[in-house]
Amino acid sequence: MSAQSTFPCNSHVVNVASIPDLSPFRYPGGKTWLVPCIRQWLGSKPRKPSLFVEPFVGGAIVSLTVANEDLASHVVMVELDSEVAAVWETILNAKNGGRWLANKITEFKMNSTTVEHELAKSGLMGRSLAFQTILKNRVNRGGILAAGAGLINRGENDKGLGSRWYPVTLQRRILDILKLRNKITFNRGDGLEAIRQRVHNSNTVFFIDPPYTAAGKKTGARLYTHHEIDHNELFRVVSTLSGDFLMTYNDSSVVRRLADSYGFQILSVTMKNTHHKKQRELIIGRDLSWYE
Repeated sequence: MSAQSTFPCNSHVVNVASIPDLSPFRYPGGKTWLVPCIRQWLGSKPRKPSLFVEPFVGGAIVSLTVANEDLASHVVMVELDSEVAAVWETILNAKNGGRWLANKITEFKMNSTTVEHELAKSGLMGRSLAFQTILKNRVNRGGILAAGAGLINRGENDKGLGSRWYPVTLQRRILDILKLRNKITFNRGDGLEAIRQRVHNSNTVFFIDPPYTAAGKKTGARLYTHHEIDHNELFRVVSTLSGDFLMTYNDSSVVRRLADSYGFQILSVTMKNTHHKKQRELIIGRDLSWYE
C-alpha cells in the first residue's frame, strides 16, 4: 500500500509531484491531483463501497489508487479507446500479458530508428498494440495518443525521445499493478453504458471524468481519440444513480448550469498540472459536505 497524503484535499493547491504514481501512462488530463480528494471522499463513507466504477478510465491513477489502498471492495475500469484498452487488457486480462509487456519495455533499445520502426506498424492488436501504445505515449509530446500528436523534440533536459522513457520504472509499475489483478475488473466499452448498467446499485460509487468537450471545448478533441460524448445525457443518467458519484470537469458556465439543473453541488478547486501551472477544475457531486 502506498503512503497516503497527510493533508486533506482542501488544504492547499495539490502538487501532482507529491502523489505516488501507479500508472504506466503519461496521461493528458490525468487526475493525480484529485487523489487526496478521492481518499477523503471514500474515507468519509459509513461503509466501504462494494464497487468503485471509473467509466472513462484513461490512465487509471484514481482506480489504481482505490485498489492499492483498499478504498473499495472491488474496482471496475472501463475504457473505449482501443489503444488504451489494449494496455489494460494486456496487463489485467491476458495470461502472462503484464509480464510480457514489462519485459518488452525493458528490452527495447530506445533510439529514433527503433521508435520510427515501431510506430510505423499498423493493424496491431493485443499485446503488440499495448506495447506500441505505451511507447507512443512516452515519446509523443504531452503523452497525447490522438492522431496528429508530434514526437518529443528536445525533451526533458535535452534528452530527446528517451526523456520520458523510464523502462525500469515502467516495469515496476506494471508488475505492481499485476499484484492488484484480483481487485480490478477491466472492460473495454462505452463509459455511459457502463453507468447505465449500474444505476440501481446503492453501494456502488462512480468517479466520472469524461473528455472535456462541454461548452465547445476543443481540448478533448485534441487530446483523445474518443472525445465525443452527450454531456446532457451523462448528467441525466448520473442523476438517476442510487449510489454516490463524483464528476470532474473544466470550469465552465455550461457545466455549472447542467449541475445546477440537477441539484448537484459544485466545488471549484485549484490544482497544479505537470507543467506546474495552476488550473481551476470543477468537482461535482450530490453531497460534497465531506470536503469541508
